Amino acid sequence: MTLLLMAAGSGSRYGKLKQFDGLGPNEEFLLEYSIFDAIANGFDHIVVITKEANQDFLQNYLSERLPNNIKLDVLVQDINNLPEGITLQTERVKPWGTAHAVWSAKDVIKSEFVIINADDYYGKNAFESAAQFINSLDTNNTYGIVGYQLKDTLSEHGSVSRGVCHVEGEQLISIQEHTKIVAMDDVIVDEDSGNELEPDTIVSMNFWICNPSIFNYIETYFRNFLNVPENLEKSEIYLPFVAQEMMVNGLININVISSKSDWFGVTYYEDKTEAVNTLKNLTEQNEYPSPLWN
Repeated sequence: MTLLLMAAGSGSRYGKLKQFDGLGPNEEFLLEYSIFDAIANGFDHIVVITKEANQDFLQNYLSERLPNNIKLDVLVQDINNLPEGITLQTERVKPWGTAHAVWSAKDVIKSEFVIINADDYYGKNAFESAAQFINSLDTNNTYGIVGYQLKDTLSEHGSVSRGVCHVEGEQLISIQEHTKIVAMDDVIVDEDSGNELEPDTIVSMNFWICNPSIFNYIETYFRNFLNVPENLEKSEIYLPFVAQEMMVNGLININVISSKSDWFGVTYYEDKTEAVNTLKNLTEQNEYPSPLWN
């Protein structure tokens, strides 16, 4: 099984590259805890998508830490990585989005894989549940998404973006992106619409379980996207939109898996203190060794 981590973001709200901020007791990165939990649950291939400027650093950093039996690929999300036969004349510098980041790994991933953000903590049980889901699959038409309750994914320091899931039974019906969710006066509000959201609403934190069939669909989606001139300057292709279109077109169904874990992230720099304290507490409770890698 493969774990793909998206680590090409710029951390605009955090103020620095949060993927490489030392939050653990021994300055471990948050992504290392996800890798540790994945390996503990049978994942043996780690793929990291990053910027060109960080590729050599991450390759060397992780190679020195991961067990020798774990395959590692550190890849670059390059805006010039386009479908065959397409050339563009554009001054664009912004990456093409999360779906393109995933598509960047098409040449190295050949079986079921998990996709996560490198700057989020998902919890041990989330990876255990994902591994069990993968091992129980008997069809390529079923994907998965690990869901969290909205109330457990907010920041005290500002609004957050969340993919709000419409779920029937265990099946994902749709995801609607909300870009300004805040907790105000004991209620959770979508500032764009003014609507209240229920605390136990299931949201996506970009923990997806896929197989290589997604790469061909992303390419088709990307080709169509590039045929629209107004998309070329700043627009992006987002993984949830691709997955939802595949679902609507009847190509896949998506199961929603309970995380049974606590999530935390570092959207804002002020979130760092809580993240550091949480990792310290987990280490003191012997959930993780210190240092993380022996």
